[in-house]
Amino acid sequence: MILFYTGLLFLVIAVSLDGFGVGITYGMRRIVVPKSALFIIMMCSGVVVLLSMLIGTVLNSFLSVSVAETIGGVILIVIGLFSLINIIRNQLKQGEIDEEEHQATTAGNFQSFRTVIAKPDKADLDRSGTISLGEATLLGTALALDAFGAGIGAAILGYSPFITPVLIAIMSGVFVHLGIKVGVILSKNKRLERMNFLPPILLITLGVLNLI
Repeated sequence: MILFYTGLLFLVIAVSLDGFGVGITYGMRRIVVPKSALFIIMMCSGVVVLLSMLIGTVLNSFLSVSVAETIGGVILIVIGLFSLINIIRNQLKQGEIDEEEHQATTAGNFQSFRTVIAKPDKADLDRSGTISLGEATLLGTALALDAFGAGIGAAILGYSPFITPVLIAIMSGVFVHLGIKVGVILSKNKRLERMNFLPPILLITLGVLNLI
């Protein structure tokens, strides 16, 4: 039982921690995230995870316990590896992403969505210094997409499809808010980028633990 709740804690942190890094970036840039925008980010995270876990619950009804644990663990490992590869690829293509951010200020909604998905901390597309409700929706969706596959795996592993999304929604808001506070008092520090690797590592660890 302790291992089960420890796994739930790892999952919640893993799918929410990206928001902390985004918050730090916003704090350093003095970008304001209003409470209404923060609420939308939380709702996006909660709704996406809820939908994915409902799908996982349906799939789980056709699986035995042992098969469910294996599939759930594999899904978390795959999602973690995919996220890890995506982080490395984005860092190698940083210049291209910056160019996409510049183009997105005048391009259509699809280009804006691509920019925010590739780099959530670029959600201030109009460079106004404040995250609007529309930008918050894009940011919340970008932060939640990585959690979609993890939500399916978590439901298959038996985590609550109702409690888990609520915890993730709350934790997402908390991490973004704390990140902003920390960012305000920190100077730019490249070592903070290493934190990006923590969420996928947590997902991979959780997946491996469920395969043992």
